[in-house]
Amino acid sequence: MTPAAIIFDFDGVIADSEVRANRSLAESLTAIGMAASYDECLRDYYGHNWQETQRRIEARFGRPLPADFRERHRERARARFMDGFDAVPGAADFLAGLGTMRRAIASSSRAEYIGWALDRFGLAHHFADHVYSADGWERGKPHPDIYLAAAEGLGVDPAACLAIEDSPTGARAALAAGMTVIGFCGAGHIVDRAAHGALLREVGVHHVAHGFDEINVAA
Repeated sequence: MTPAAIIFDFDGVIADSEVRANRSLAESLTAIGMAASYDECLRDYYGHNWQETQRRIEARFGRPLPADFRERHRERARARFMDGFDAVPGAADFLAGLGTMRRAIASSSRAEYIGWALDRFGLAHHFADHVYSADGWERGKPHPDIYLAAAEGLGVDPAACLAIEDSPTGARAALAAGMTVIGFCGAGHIVDRAAHGALLREVGVHHVAHGFDEINVAA
């Protein structure tokens, strides 16, 4: 069945950003005495919005983050994101081939960052006003709220939507929204694509794709 719309996660699906993001977070935490590695950050915080990430960090270390932590972390991350930051390979061609099919982004990241990155990649015109951010929401992924909001914004039944997600957390959110879900393994942070695909299948995704060339959608 051809979907009525495609809803994309952003980081790790459109933006090849997870290595930069999690290295920056590890550095920012270590700098304030909360020692964390890249692998730990990817394992523990990947796919969550900032509110849930902060809750998890504070629970792990047993103390609150400094009030200015997020802004200081943004400054550190900006430096990493200015050099060589690009879209996931194949994303631009895939989007260009969708024709008039409705599409949206449903992401845990800040709307301002998503907009900046889409402009940088030359992809903003593909989504217009259909960029949905769960940043600031009490219930981010793995709850279905952001995916349901994206489907409602597009005017499409969630059951008629195809979601593309790279993280188990995000996949659970899209599945909970009643969507068909492709587990995506095409970004730079996924070193062992077979193992990551198996992890996503355990979550319950309907298909696994190791790159955009493995996703066939009739526009």
